[in-house]
Amino acid sequence: MAHFKPLLNKTFKIQFEESKNLQAELIDVLEFSNNGQSNRVPFSITFRTKQKNEYYQQATYIISAEKLGKIPIFLVPIGPDSIGMKYEAIFS
Repeated sequence: MAHFKPLLNKTFKIQFEESKNLQAELIDVLEFSNNGQSNRVPFSITFRTKQKNEYYQQATYIISAEKLGKIPIFLVPIGPDSIGMKYEAIFS
């Protein structure tokens, strides 16, 4: 989570297909309560693209940002808001 918090509201690229990269804003970094059985803190991150009427199925996609490089992350579409489609990744 520490890697993502400073990048809140920053732009990432998500490679949805080999030749299809979309810009996405990191709009939320949410920490979950830890049940005390692990030193890891579970959290989620939410991205928003400008897609209005379309979305990609849940799958592992490559996200990239200058400070993080390229990272494969399993993303799930969670629906649109007034700006675009939101995708979430949960780390437990």
